[in-house]
Amino acid sequence: MCAHIPRASGDPAGVPPAGGAWRVVRVGVGLTVALLGLGLHAATLGFGDGVNLQPSYFNAGQVDFGWKLMRAQPRIQTVRVEIEPSIPIGTAKRWLTEAQAQGYGVIATYHHARFNGSDSVEELLNAAKWWRANYGALRETGPLTINLMNEWGSHKQRPQSFADAYNQAIKLVREVYDGPIVVDIPGWAQETHVAREAATLIEDTNIIFSVHIYASGWVEYGPRHWMTTADLDALEASGRPVLVGEFGGRRKGRADWSALVDHARAKGWTLLAWAWNGDGEGMNMVRPTWSEKPQATRFSPSSYFRQVYSKLREPKRK
Repeated sequence: MCAHIPRASGDPAGVPPAGGAWRVVRVGVGLTVALLGLGLHAATLGFGDGVNLQPSYFNAGQVDFGWKLMRAQPRIQTVRVEIEPSIPIGTAKRWLTEAQAQGYGVIATYHHARFNGSDSVEELLNAAKWWRANYGALRETGPLTINLMNEWGSHKQRPQSFADAYNQAIKLVREVYDGPIVVDIPGWAQETHVAREAATLIEDTNIIFSVHIYASGWVEYGPRHWMTTADLDALEASGRPVLVGEFGGRRKGRADWSALVDHARAKGWTLLAWAWNGDGEGMNMVRPTWSEKPQATRFSPSSYFRQVYSKLREPKRK
């Protein structure tokens, strides 16, 4: 999500062992995945596709998520829940408890809207300290995966500066949490080449890179152009697991968001659509939106729903 509070994202894991040895990685959704060598990055550690939820900015977070309608959409298996630090932790716990009760995989994200795209290391460390203080309470709701901070770092970030900041932040989070940490790549989660080069500089190996895909996607470091599929290939070359933490179809720009999502899908990356509800630019999959009617308890699919839901994969049959 970009710097304007209820709007959508975007601005204009470890190194696999040598020799292709098997690794077993335990992930936050309670799955154990055996992966071979460089194949570690081919799929996002067992997370199913899903949607983003951004409830913090409406009625002090006291909103209904429309779980009944969501459960009728089998392609939604994972929810990424954005949590503003100003929201009482009890409110955030309710959100996660409800998601867990519905059987979804949960990715919880520290989201301080005024610092989206910020290069403030202090603010990234504030996010890490927030997790250190609040992870225990949130973990009481059930298993969850930490997305350390939404869209930290501008297009000015470089591999060393990005790695240096995250090395400090991750150490703080590791005081309370030993699962995989989702790391939004810099440049509003668009600078794939920075992340590729930073991968070996980030000391913690249990991370998942997250890229955000919109028509406004821009890559400044290296090629300096609207995001292309080659940029996603560069991120894959980092050797880290990758997920598409956000994607949406109603932004201005010349990146082919649809082709980019299809390319990521072919790689087996988890796809999380923006957004089920809570966006301020018309990218809401349901109606009424919380901005229109924050106390709504009944919802229906919006005209935007099919555009992004069609990109999600059917769950594998057990």
